[in-house]
Amino acid sequence: MNRLRKKYQEEVRPALQKELGYTNLHQIPSIEKIVINSGVGRAVTDAKHLEMVAGTISKVTGQAPVTTVAKNSIAGFKLREGNKIGVMVTLRGERMYSFLDRLVAVVLPRIRDFRGISVKACDAQGNYSIGLNDQSVFPELTFEETSNRHGIQVNIVTTAQTQEESKRLLELMGFPFQRSS
Repeated sequence: MNRLRKKYQEEVRPALQKELGYTNLHQIPSIEKIVINSGVGRAVTDAKHLEMVAGTISKVTGQAPVTTVAKNSIAGFKLREGNKIGVMVTLRGERMYSFLDRLVAVVLPRIRDFRGISVKACDAQGNYSIGLNDQSVFPELTFEETSNRHGIQVNIVTTAQTQEESKRLLELMGFPFQRSS
């Protein structure tokens, strides 16, 4: 069993149940899935760039990504409906907890001038989004694989009903939130 999953079951869930006053275990907020995606605008003109990004996402997550296509044509961006424009991966179960553990313990501290993640990145449904400008913070990648920089969006989908519940869940899981001053 993953270290973070064990922490959730043994420490976080009982603490949340006590704090929020829930009687049913299914009411307690949990992390449902993590969606990692990368939009690649250059893929319209350079198909090899999309392959490189797919390889990066695959190496970071341990799962093959799905290619996303444009739903609409946008003439200003020279984009046609059906063009491949990005990749995405949905993680659940052990892979999700493994990725989350590496994100919190290894990746976020490696970001230059890191002072914590924003509290405001939580939406009204209790989901949290982190945008990484550079994939080079992942230790799985070699120097050659990070020569073409691209961003990665990490969306953490929770079963929390409010922003406060979601923030408290992630706080107890070990997320380094910024200190409010």
